[in-house]
Amino acid sequence: MDSSDDIEDVSLFDADDDVSRRSKKSKIRHPVASFFHLFFRVSAIVVYLLCELLTNSFIACMVTIILLLSCDFWAVKNVTGRLMVGLRWWNQVDDDGRSHWVFEARKVSAQGGKTSSEAESRIFWLGLITCPMIWVIFAFSALFSFKVKWLAVVMMGVVLQGANLYGYIRCKVGSRKNLTSMATNYLGKQFLRQTMATEDQAAS
Repeated sequence: MDSSDDIEDVSLFDADDDVSRRSKKSKIRHPVASFFHLFFRVSAIVVYLLCELLTNSFIACMVTIILLLSCDFWAVKNVTGRLMVGLRWWNQVDDDGRSHWVFEARKVSAQGGKTSSEAESRIFWLGLITCPMIWVIFAFSALFSFKVKWLAVVMMGVVLQGANLYGYIRCKVGSRKNLTSMATNYLGKQFLRQTMATEDQAAS
């Protein structure tokens, strides 16, 4: 039996087949984990947007945002990913002192163990993908508005949340080769769809 058959298929929006999605329950099994998955990252964004209105202390705002980002990084990496979608990643050092990155997906037991619920999967991936994109927007905004003092804070948000995003995509997709193959297939499908649409318009 191929080893890929033992890895649970975690839904990534609408990318997975409809059959596996229908079999998953919509109920949230881990409400506390779901709450904290969004709480720290959304709080960091809210503090960044409102800090200049609430206080004149840049140091206080910077420390608060970095603390929220750090708590979010730890919670998402070590708790919410494992509970909500059955994925985890970490770094380990072997006996020779070499560092290795490990990307793991939950294995389904022979008795048909619990699968991730559809609601939790949506919450997890929505928060994981949306928030780093917002920090990237903040980075360009700070750069073009010459807010140099905020650029370091914003880059911290991009790096910490981008690291979790990359790690969990590697857990979901597999090796870098699979990740590249998936991106190539997606771009190929989009190009083919656009070409067919152009031909249809020309024919009409």
